[in-house]
Amino acid sequence: MNIITFLNKKGYDTVPSDHYRMVQVWESWYRNKVRGFHRYRINNGSNTVKCERLSAGMAKMVSEDLADDLLNEQVKITLSDPVSNQYIEKVLAGNNWAVQSNAYQERKAYTGTVAYVPYLEGVEVDEDGNVIAGTGIIRLNYFEASNIYPLSWLNGVVEECAFVSIHTVQGKKYAHIQLHIRETGEYVIYNYVVECTKGSGRELNVSEWKQLQPFQAMSEKVYTGSDQRQFVIDRLNIVNNLDPDSPMGVAVFANAIDQLRGIDIAYDSYVNEFVLGKKRIFVAPELLSMSDSGAPVFDPNDVTFYQLPEDSLKEREAFREVNMEIRAEAHSQAVNDFLNILSVKCGFGTQHYRFVNGNIQTATQIISENSDLYKTIVKHEIILDSVLKELVTIILRLGNVLGTGLNEAAEITIDFDDSIIEDKGAERKEDRQDVSMGAMALWEYRKKWYNEDEETAKANVPEQAEVIP
Repeated sequence: MNIITFLNKKGYDTVPSDHYRMVQVWESWYRNKVRGFHRYRINNGSNTVKCERLSAGMAKMVSEDLADDLLNEQVKITLSDPVSNQYIEKVLAGNNWAVQSNAYQERKAYTGTVAYVPYLEGVEVDEDGNVIAGTGIIRLNYFEASNIYPLSWLNGVVEECAFVSIHTVQGKKYAHIQLHIRETGEYVIYNYVVECTKGSGRELNVSEWKQLQPFQAMSEKVYTGSDQRQFVIDRLNIVNNLDPDSPMGVAVFANAIDQLRGIDIAYDSYVNEFVLGKKRIFVAPELLSMSDSGAPVFDPNDVTFYQLPEDSLKEREAFREVNMEIRAEAHSQAVNDFLNILSVKCGFGTQHYRFVNGNIQTATQIISENSDLYKTIVKHEIILDSVLKELVTIILRLGNVLGTGLNEAAEITIDFDDSIIEDKGAERKEDRQDVSMGAMALWEYRKKWYNEDEETAKANVPEQAEVIP
């Protein structure tokens, strides 16, 4: 079904369909299945044959590397209020955040945009419509670009949005379309269900979709009671040069498609060099015949030997060896050249990838604060920092709807992993020395390395402790 057409019928506009077609292109590079490129046809002078081009898989590798640099197991989310902090940890763990957060950073890298939508599940209400304390839990939905449709935005910030998820029930596919709309200063969530099997596009009424298991507990309309949005849009901090006015992001390699092509062409040619350059021996027909004892002169299953028609070889030439030269060095240089350009265009700087001994390797050295990679990571962290803080704020707000009494004003700190930028082990050792010589207080050390606020850090310092043993 066409989501944009559905939204238009409901009276909403969204970003042009051209953007979603580009998302499909980026996804095809990520999967190494680009139509007309990885599988193509070529005329060999006699007829047209199907060919398959090998891929180095660089779109996938670039996306993985960026995701690991931005959000990995070393990134810590800390709240100044211990009770609220513990609650956030519990909710994130219950929604598989440790795995999904990194996975969706990778999806963000190759689609440009992802979203996180917290919601309440299993809540019970009293006669006045108030949520009964102790009922319900907070769930978290994850969406990638192809299922995100901004409806209104200002200065690049999405204020209203539609999200699409696909469910299969008894062999039929249904699209759940959720609209987050701001009405009279409050966000309202509308839910729709559309049958999309074979492009049906038929919208189900409430009584119909209430019969389907995935939607039985879903309400047609939900009042959030808040003027703050209940979704978070996360995108790469790269200007969308396809549509500068669009709030949607672009893939990290969106402007490096030509380099991806070049790498795969060079890599495919590199492998073919060994296939085509395989040693062969052309032999006269009589040499492949049987000996006097009835045994074959050469192993008939050995593909090194190739029988030529009679009189094909020169006079008195029983066989001819063909040992083609392998242009490995030239191909390696070509792959490395394309890798360098790709690395620069993706913001990783030069020499981030190297083609060595037939394998593509990623540089693992500690980077300096002046490097291109460092600047790229910090630039993307500007958006990611606000995204994570907004997500935590929404969870706190929903937690209070459930009657947990959380501190929504608690200070939220995002401690990104900068171990690739600086040697944390060496830095920590230096700080321990500063504490031992009195240049740094022990509570300052705890605040820095244990992610404690000043009051907690001072309370955790043992009496009369002046040095770290």
